[in-house]
Amino acid sequence: MPDGSPPPDGPEPVGPAPAVRPFLVTAGRVAPTASGRPVPVETQVVATAEGLAELDDLTFEQHDIVAACRQPQSVAELAARLRLHLNVVRVLAEDLRAAGLLAVHVPDTGIIHDATVLRRVIDALRAIPDSRGVLRDSD
Repeated sequence: MPDGSPPPDGPEPVGPAPAVRPFLVTAGRVAPTASGRPVPVETQVVATAEGLAELDDLTFEQHDIVAACRQPQSVAELAARLRLHLNVVRVLAEDLRAAGLLAVHVPDTGIIHDATVLRRVIDALRAIPDSRGVLRDSD
């Protein structure tokens, strides 16, 4: 409707607000590891056999995380798929790892910060033509 109100018989334009605030799910914790550093977003997580066996005993969010991790995926993908805040997923994934319900594979940071990898990615992106078939200019 022009005044911004939803039509009387139509669905609401926005779903209801989450019932639980993110800090309640994590009991106020923001530093998920013993070192105090957050789990990198590219960290791969996958459910363990124990995690899948204990699905029915987990809290709602923990259940969703373990169930979604039947196939390896990054913490960022998991947060997006479950529509949970990234830091909530980081904290809960670390809790589940400590309990033996998730296996966590942190990528080698030496490879991530290698400038040659970044240069190859940039060059490959520049090699993709735009919608008119024109290549982007190089540096």
